[in-house]
Amino acid sequence: MRHAPRIELTAEERDVLENTVRSSRSAVRDVFRARIILLAADGWESGDIAAELATGQDTVSKWRRRFAEKRLAGLTDQPGRGRKRQYTDQTVERIVEDTLHSTPEQATHWSTRTMAKHAGLSHTTVQRIWRAHELKPHLLRTFKLSNDKHFVEKLRDVVGLYLNLPEHALVYCVDEKSQIQALDRTQPGLPLKQGRCGTMTHDYKRHGTTTLFAALNVLEGTVIGKCYHRHRHIEYLRFLGEVDRQTPAELDIHLIVDNYSTHKHERVTVWLKRRPRFHVHFIPTSSSWLNLVERFFRDITDRQIRRGVFKSVRELTKAIYDFLEHHNDNPKPFVWTKTTGQILDKLSPLYANRG
Repeated sequence: MRHAPRIELTAEERDVLENTVRSSRSAVRDVFRARIILLAADGWESGDIAAELATGQDTVSKWRRRFAEKRLAGLTDQPGRGRKRQYTDQTVERIVEDTLHSTPEQATHWSTRTMAKHAGLSHTTVQRIWRAHELKPHLLRTFKLSNDKHFVEKLRDVVGLYLNLPEHALVYCVDEKSQIQALDRTQPGLPLKQGRCGTMTHDYKRHGTTTLFAALNVLEGTVIGKCYHRHRHIEYLRFLGEVDRQTPAELDIHLIVDNYSTHKHERVTVWLKRRPRFHVHFIPTSSSWLNLVERFFRDITDRQIRRGVFKSVRELTKAIYDFLEHHNDNPKPFVWTKTTGQILDKLSPLYANRG
C-alpha cells in the first residue's frame, strides 16, 4: 500500500503558503494547492483533506507528492500543461473585493449568478473563487454583544462556578422558557417512509400556552421543572420554593440567572435575604449563551415540543413533565470547558471591530 509522504514545512515555506491563502490576488488553483499542503503539514490524512476541500483523494496525493519532491516549485504548473485560465489575478481580486464590500442592485447580497453577470464570468468560476477564499455571502449568523459595564466581573464569577464547583453547595442554572404554545395541526401528517420525510401541515390551531421554569443542576445534569400559566415574580417565587424543598437543607444553593426583571423583583430580593443559603449570580446582559439551562431548553424544544401535536395545554404540560422524568432517569451534565481568558480572547476582536 502506498503511503502519502509526510510533509514538514520550514518557517519560510509556511509563510509563503499562508500568504498565498490569505491574499485576494492569489489564483484559485494556487490557494487550493497551498491549503492541501498546509493541512498535510498539520497532520491531516489525505482522505480527510479531500473531504474538507471537496476534491478527490488522488488530487490530494498528487500535490503532496509533488511538494515532497520539489517543495514550493512543485506546486506550479508545468509549461504548456492544462487548460489556460480565462481570467486574471486582478479579476479574482475584484470579485473578492466586490463580494466583501458591495451589494447588487435590489438585493442584500451576491449570489453566484448575480456576481457572474457583474464580473462577466461563469457562475461556476465565481463559485470556485468563493470556495478558494472561503466566502459564503448566502449565509448569515445572528449575534449580539453585551454592553454590560461589569461584563468581565460577571463572566469570571459564572465561569469560576462552572470550572470550580463549591463544596457543600449545589449550583443551579435557572431560567424560564415562556410562551410554549400547545399547537394542534389542522390535518394529520404523512408518516416517515423510505424516500420521504415525515410531514405536517404548515397551519395549526392554538390551544393556549404554558411557561416552563427550570433549574439545571450543573454537577449532576438533573433538572427541576415546573409549568405555570404565567411568568411573573409570583410564579418565580413559587418555583424558588420548589427548589428549596427539593434540595437538602444543609447545602448552600448558588443560582445562575439572567437579568430579567422577574429575577430582580423586590419581593424576590426579600425572599432571598430571608434564606441566606441562596446565593445569586447574574450573567452579563445579552449573554444567554453563558447559562447552561439554555442548552437543556434547546433539547426539549428539538426532541419534544417543536414537532409535537397538542390538543390542550394539559397535553403539552404532560409531555414536558414526561420529558423531564425521562431526562432525570439518566442525566448527563453539560460540561463547561472554556476559561475566562479563552472566552475574552475570542470576543476581543468582535468588540474591536465594533469600534
